[in-house]
Amino acid sequence: MTGDVKSASAGGVTVRVAPLMTDEQSQELFEANLPLSGILPLRLEFVFESGVAVETKRVRFRLRDSSGREWKPVTAKAAVARILKATDVYAYNPNSRKQFEKEFAAYALDLNSPLSISERQHQGFVFFQAPKNEPVESPRGLVLVVERLPQPIEIALN
Repeated sequence: MTGDVKSASAGGVTVRVAPLMTDEQSQELFEANLPLSGILPLRLEFVFESGVAVETKRVRFRLRDSSGREWKPVTAKAAVARILKATDVYAYNPNSRKQFEKEFAAYALDLNSPLSISERQHQGFVFFQAPKNEPVESPRGLVLVVERLPQPIEIALN
């Protein structure tokens, strides 16, 4: 991760969040207009710092903006469905959709294996749906809360 990375540590885990992507970066990486679809991708990295394994399977994410509105975390599959609906794609080859879902899911943060000495870090994207499914337009005052770690972590993103 480079640029203006935000991070916080607690309970033997550091969480780093990369800067928000521009529309162009999102389009190039995901081959879809996520902001127009109301999806905000956050690039995260968990880094293991202690001698005790940290279970990540139960980790929960909350995101709120300066207005106090909650952004709903969504799975990669739900994000794909939202993208297709927002772009009015209804007729498509089922195999093409499966391939798009597979490629999109490859970017998602994998929390199924615990952080430990052998698996020191996890990185990937967590996807959030904007309140009221509105397009993402320069969200202000975003705060990410990561729960169900040894200690909760809160990071101001902008």
